[in-house]
Amino acid sequence: MQARLLLEDGTLFTGLAFGAEGQTGGEVVFTTGMFGYQELLTDPSFCGQLVTMTYPLIGNYGISRDDFESIRPAISGLVVRHHEPVPSNWRAQYSLDQWLKEYNIPAISEIDTRMLTRILREKGTMKGIITTGTERTEELQERLGAIPQLQDQVAHTSTKSIYTSPGYGERIVLVDLGAKSGILRDLTQRGCDVIVVPYDTTAEQIRKFNPDGVLLSNGPGNPQSIPQTIETVRELLGEYPIFGICLGHQVFALACGATASKMNFGHHGSYPVKNVSSNRCHMAFKNHNYTINEDSVDAANLEITYKNNNDRSVEGLKHKTYPAFSVQFHPEASPGPYDSKYLFDEFLEMIRTHKQSNPRKPRQIELAESLRGELQYAQK
Repeated sequence: MQARLLLEDGTLFTGLAFGAEGQTGGEVVFTTGMFGYQELLTDPSFCGQLVTMTYPLIGNYGISRDDFESIRPAISGLVVRHHEPVPSNWRAQYSLDQWLKEYNIPAISEIDTRMLTRILREKGTMKGIITTGTERTEELQERLGAIPQLQDQVAHTSTKSIYTSPGYGERIVLVDLGAKSGILRDLTQRGCDVIVVPYDTTAEQIRKFNPDGVLLSNGPGNPQSIPQTIETVRELLGEYPIFGICLGHQVFALACGATASKMNFGHHGSYPVKNVSSNRCHMAFKNHNYTINEDSVDAANLEITYKNNNDRSVEGLKHKTYPAFSVQFHPEASPGPYDSKYLFDEFLEMIRTHKQSNPRKPRQIELAESLRGELQYAQK
């Protein structure tokens, strides 16, 4: 079956359809990853987007639910050079085609993804529409113009209820802005007692969990669209150690007073980043369309810790006064590389240092005193 991809600038690509039949639209982005398409397509940061894979062969190892980064795919559509319909992998439970059909996601193959990527790099990210129908191009252009800008993406991807992943180590409140499973995995592997809360949880509600630290997760969209989360972080600064990842990095920066702006075509895939203090470089996985403006950092009482080696954009920050830091990239990887997993250990070390400087009663004593107070109130 034939499929077409129409871009906002009028560029039309014709190829072969796979996945679901029908029509879908959204912001067209490209990712440079050579592997890990399952992790990419289930990354909530891609919510509502048409994802272009620059690696030419996609689908050859099928789909295994063990490799998902969320319960279901977040993308609206998929664009590839060549789709392999028959996977060769003993772990595969579905083919990519079957999986996309299950979630009603259209996809297109056999188009020049190098040309598409060049267009996006030169003209910037733009809206697009994939269709398997026979509509006239003029009709598709009208529908494309009617596609609204994505709003409330974090509300769609964040958890709706609080849940826990128990452990005997440090208690971490994970603010879910569209969190990947990899973040929770890395925390639990280190023995952390993790409480996952929705993006709009207030500072007062977080205090009731008596956390040792707060982690702000990755997520989709514009950080300025979630002012309630920014206000929560602003209230908690200095009270608890804070670690921000990707969108969480941007929220942390805005809470401190920095500013953010949209990038021309974003960063999606593995890129080199440089540690400013050590001058060493490592590879890191990224998935974001917004960046923190470097000229706003100093006035926000922040200092830059990492920079992108390609375009020199801000990749990491730490507060000059409070125990708080953030990175624009993904230390949990998924897909790799795993060069920066040490950041989770640095966060836990920051928590332990903070606890030594600000000793509190053991959690069991605090719980007993709380229960005693509630009992006294009930007796009255």
